[in-house]
Amino acid sequence: MKLLRAFLLFLTVAGTSLAEGTPLQPLVDAAEPGAVLRLSPGLYDGPVVISHPLTLLGGKDVQVVGPGVGSVVTIDALEVRVEGLQISGSGDDHENKDAGIRLLKGAKGAVVRGNTLQGNLYGIDVHGAKDAQIIGNVIEGRQGHRMNQRGNGVYLWNAAGTVVEGNDMRWGRDGIFVNTSKRNVFKGNRFRDLRFAVHYMYANDSEVSGNLSIGNHLGFAVMYSRNVKVLDNISIGDRDHGVMLNFTNRSKVQGNYVQDGAKKCLFVYNAHQNEISGNRFERCGIGIHFTAGSERNDVIGNAFIGNRTQVKYVSTKWLDWAVDGQGNYWSDFVATDLDGNGIADGTYRPNDTIDQVLWQQPAARLLLGSPAVQLVQWAQSAFPALTPGGVMDTAPLMQPVEISVPDWGTDYDG
Repeated sequence: MKLLRAFLLFLTVAGTSLAEGTPLQPLVDAAEPGAVLRLSPGLYDGPVVISHPLTLLGGKDVQVVGPGVGSVVTIDALEVRVEGLQISGSGDDHENKDAGIRLLKGAKGAVVRGNTLQGNLYGIDVHGAKDAQIIGNVIEGRQGHRMNQRGNGVYLWNAAGTVVEGNDMRWGRDGIFVNTSKRNVFKGNRFRDLRFAVHYMYANDSEVSGNLSIGNHLGFAVMYSRNVKVLDNISIGDRDHGVMLNFTNRSKVQGNYVQDGAKKCLFVYNAHQNEISGNRFERCGIGIHFTAGSERNDVIGNAFIGNRTQVKYVSTKWLDWAVDGQGNYWSDFVATDLDGNGIADGTYRPNDTIDQVLWQQPAARLLLGSPAVQLVQWAQSAFPALTPGGVMDTAPLMQPVEISVPDWGTDYDG
């Protein structure tokens, strides 16, 4: 009988062309728990609260518009699926996280798929709901006001197990901002015209993989977290950093490609025991900046290509970026490989005393052309033992790792 009622409701709503401005809440309230409510093309008035199990399906030209106050669609029940809706009209309250779709604690396992959310303060707010799936949505935030005053595309708080996959996010503040969560997966998303593509805070045991960040202020920022996998992401033309590790420990940064536009391809600040391997850092102001006592990190198998400064690291002790006979590729290192094993015969040292002086006293740049500076640089190149310390690579690679930039389709099939 329950299945029959759900089927009849499905046929009734799907076959009825409702007038524009039809209130959506009465339709949701009238649906039996577990029903499939398919909306016909038209305009539906929000806000709406889904407080029992329900599948809410839209399609072409199904619009749900809020009154400009609060969130448009709020979910606070198990077994809820919202798919194929065009959602707009949220409020402006940051404290309450006014959003196109808001998942509260009761919305465990909710599925939000294939929706278009435009002009809301926050696109989707996952606020305490666990194991949610945010898949294949188009989220376009606001463009007015200062960037820091806008909302995020997807905001996660205490939302363990959430999967955010195959979404296209643009404008607003951050694409994904996660705070105090764990076991999250952010995979295959595209981010454009944002502050941060992905912004991690206190989010352990998670994965950021296969994402594409284009023209944002910063690509992938992992902060105050541990055991995070940052894998196979692409950062193109991000202004400040492609990838940033800030107080990030025991994590893996592997197979990422940062290209053009970044002041720093990779910024590592007070981060320890991380594996940084198989990445390609190309045409940045600084390839990799190590600072604030970052220690016990393995940096191997990476390619540093055409960066104005390949490495920035100030220290009085040597730090060898080669592990088990394998180092990194350096485009400015003219080397030989007499035995043909793919490892250069010499040791690469990216910085010398003059570099360190310039970093600490930028005004000294005026002296770069002086005979005294040239003599110091020649002496250190001829007698490496005179160099005071810093990064060295005792097993430089002869060939760089190759990483392709994937095409982004208009549809997501994951």
